[in-house]
Amino acid sequence: MVKAVVAGASGGIGQPLSLLLKLCPLVDELALYDVVNTPGVAADLSHISSNAVSIPISLGFGTDDWKIAGYLPKDDGAKAAFKGADIIVIPAGIPRKPGMTRDDLFNINAGIVKGLIEIAAEVAPTAFILVISNPVNSTVPISAEVLKSKGVFNPQRLFGVTTLDIVRAETFVSEISGKAPTELTVPVIGGHSGETIVPLFSKVTPSVSIPSDKYDALVNRVQFGGDEVVKAKDGAGSATLSMAFAGFRFAEKLLKAIKGEKGLVEPTYVYLPGVPGGKEVAEVVGCDFFSVPVELGPNGAEKATNPLAGITEKEKELLAACTKGLKGNIEKGVTFAHNPPQK
Repeated sequence: MVKAVVAGASGGIGQPLSLLLKLCPLVDELALYDVVNTPGVAADLSHISSNAVSIPISLGFGTDDWKIAGYLPKDDGAKAAFKGADIIVIPAGIPRKPGMTRDDLFNINAGIVKGLIEIAAEVAPTAFILVISNPVNSTVPISAEVLKSKGVFNPQRLFGVTTLDIVRAETFVSEISGKAPTELTVPVIGGHSGETIVPLFSKVTPSVSIPSDKYDALVNRVQFGGDEVVKAKDGAGSATLSMAFAGFRFAEKLLKAIKGEKGLVEPTYVYLPGVPGGKEVAEVVGCDFFSVPVELGPNGAEKATNPLAGITEKEKELLAACTKGLKGNIEKGVTFAHNPPQK
C-alpha cells in the first residue's frame, strides 16, 4: 500500500497534481492538506473510479462507504494527513500579490514549507519528500536543516522538483529539432530559477543540432519560460498545469523506482554530499545543493551522475553564472531555517 500526500492541494498546482495522483495506479491512498477547500477537492476526486482511495473522514451521511482525505488545519489536520505517508509532495505557498516584495513572498512561503516539514519530521520521518514550493533553491535547504534538527534527515529521500525545466527543454528543443519531445532526453542542471537553470544541449540524446542563431534565445526560454505563461495569462496566473504535470512525472518515476523498476533517471535538486556519487559533483560546482541527473531506486536517490565532462564553453559560462546565484540562494535558505523572521 502506498500513501501519497499533497500539501497545498487546493491551489493552482495542487488540484491538477492531486487529480493526476488520484489516477495513478501506483497510489493506493491519497490524502490532501491545505488551509482551505480541501474537503471539497477530496470529495470531488473521490467520485473518480481509480485505484487510489480516499481516507478517513466521514461526511456524516450515515455511511462510511464514501470517505475523503481532505484535511484542514483544525484538529491537527496536517498531522492526520501526513501520518504514515510514503511520499509527500509539497506545492504549498502563495503567489506574489500587489505591493508584496520578493522578500515578503520568500518569508511567507519559506515559513509555510518549514512548518510542513516540521510536521512531516514528526509523523512521517521516513517519507520521500518532494518540494515544489518556490523558491526551490532555498526551500530545499530549509527542509534539510529542519530534518537535521529533528534527527531524521535522509538526503536520499529529499528532492527539489526541477522537472518543469526538463519538460520545457524537451518541448522547446523538439520544436527546433523536429523530434518528438518524448524521444528526447535533455539534461537540465543547477537550480530552479532564472540563471541558475543550466540546460546542457550538448548532452541531448539522441543528439540534436541547435543553430547558433537560436541558441541564446533557447537558453533564455528554458530559464524564463514561466514569464511566458504569466504574460499569456495576463498576469492572472502562473505555470500551474505544466508544473503539476512535471511534479507528477517526477513522483510517478520515483514510485516506479521504489517498487523496483530499474534504470530510471531524472535530474533533481538534492543534497549532493548525501547521495552516492554526489560529493564529487559538489566539489566541482562548489554547491552542496544542486540538480543533476539522479538514478532513482528503492532508497530514493541511489546515485548522482556527473554530467559536466565535455560540456561546451557556452555551457561553462552558464554554469559559472548558475553557481554564483545558487550559493546565495542556498545560504538564504539555511539562514532562514535557523533564524526565521519574528512574526
